[in-house]
Amino acid sequence: MDLGLKNKNAIVCGSTQGIGEATAQELARQGANITLVARNKDVLSNVLESLDKSLGQSHRFVCIDFSADNFLEKIQALDQSYDILINNTGGPAGGPIIDAKPQAFLDAFKMHLINNQLLVSHVVQSMKVKNFGRIINVISTSVKAPIQGLGVSNTIRAAVANWAKTLSLELGPFGITVNNVLPGFTNTNRLTSIIQRKANEQSKSIDDVSKAMQSSVPARRFGESHEVANAVAFLSSVGASYINGINLPVDGGRTASL
Repeated sequence: MDLGLKNKNAIVCGSTQGIGEATAQELARQGANITLVARNKDVLSNVLESLDKSLGQSHRFVCIDFSADNFLEKIQALDQSYDILINNTGGPAGGPIIDAKPQAFLDAFKMHLINNQLLVSHVVQSMKVKNFGRIINVISTSVKAPIQGLGVSNTIRAAVANWAKTLSLELGPFGITVNNVLPGFTNTNRLTSIIQRKANEQSKSIDDVSKAMQSSVPARRFGESHEVANAVAFLSSVGASYINGINLPVDGGRTASL
């Protein structure tokens, strides 16, 4: 299926590893021009070199630390007109919500929701002019069913989902869609850290914890980053023009709610 992404300009955040990198690779294969955004310049350079250029694509990267004070200045330096924005930022540290300090909520709110808002504010005007835009937030299945041991993340991810739904209502008349992709247990560094923490807390082996988590998934396995990226790419496409304001789980069927 031709997704109609040739010559579209896309910003992909968190694009040096995991779902972010896989998304950048897939959008590039579909013909999009990619602006990689992350904080590690050396890794950004390596990913940039690996992106598909067979359709004449032009790629670049911007080194941004989302927690830095000059974040807004860096965003304003993105001088290109964009069609696609992929908001993708690693989740807050795990732990019970009752043990979380107020600052942890404030930091996570800024990192995920406020930064998303700043990015959208930067790209939305050019999207309105084109009457085309795709804003996709990679968040978590916790917006449908909270995940035990991820108290701060559950809270902030839900806030992002409601922010995105509100945004979809406002931007829909301009040909701009806003959707959320909700990865389940996906083979990434974040999942590895979650498994390690659970193993330590439960005095179990990493293998036992991993098998127990996989058994909770109807597909009986963890997902791969490229499987999430495929969903992101479709929602970025011309063909997804009438899909707006949704939460799309990519989780092997694990989430119990509809």
